[in-house]
Amino acid sequence: MAKTIPATRDRILDAANRLFYDEGIRAVSVDAIAEKAGLTKKTLYYHFKSKDDLIVGYLTSRDQPNLALFAKWFEAADGDLPDKVAAIFVQLTKSARHPKWKGCGFLRTAAELANMPGHPAVAVGAAHKKKFEAWLAGEFQGAGIRSADALSRHIVLLLDGVFSTMLIHRDPAYAEAAGQAAKVLIASAME
Repeated sequence: MAKTIPATRDRILDAANRLFYDEGIRAVSVDAIAEKAGLTKKTLYYHFKSKDDLIVGYLTSRDQPNLALFAKWFEAADGDLPDKVAAIFVQLTKSARHPKWKGCGFLRTAAELANMPGHPAVAVGAAHKKKFEAWLAGEFQGAGIRSADALSRHIVLLLDGVFSTMLIHRDPAYAEAAGQAAKVLIASAME
C-alpha cells in the first residue's frame, strides 16, 4: 500500500509543532524547521511569510485538537459535573508525568512573547483560552448554574495556574490538587 505524503504546509506545521514545543519559539530557527520538514527555507517561506506567521500557524494548529482533547476527557469521565471537570485535571496529571511534557504551548509562547503583547500569536493564544472558558461556561449553564461565566473563569484560573506551577515544581500532583479545588467550587455553585 502506498504511503501518503502529507501536504507541504502540514509537514512544516508538524515540524514547527515538535520543535517549538520541545525547545521554545525563540530557540528554534526557521532553518531548523525547514530541515526537520525536509524542505528548503524558500519552500517554507512560500507557505509562511515569516517566522511570526509560522508561530501563529503553530498555535492555530494546536487550538482545536487541544480543545477537543479537554472535551473528550470531560465526556469520558464518570460522575456528575464536578467529577467531569475534575477529570480534566486528573488527565492533565497523567499527561504531565510523560517525560516529553513541557506544559501549555499557548502559555509558554505568550511568556516568550511577553515583551510583544501585540504579537498575533498572543492573540491566537488568548482566543484559545477564551474558547475553553466559553465551552466550560456552556457546560455550567447547561447544568443550571447561574454564575456560569464567573465559575468558568475560576476554573480557567486554576487550570492555567496549575500549568505554571507544574512547570516550576515539576510535580503533577499540583494538577490533582487544582482538580479537587475545581470540584469543590463547582459543587458549591450547584447547591
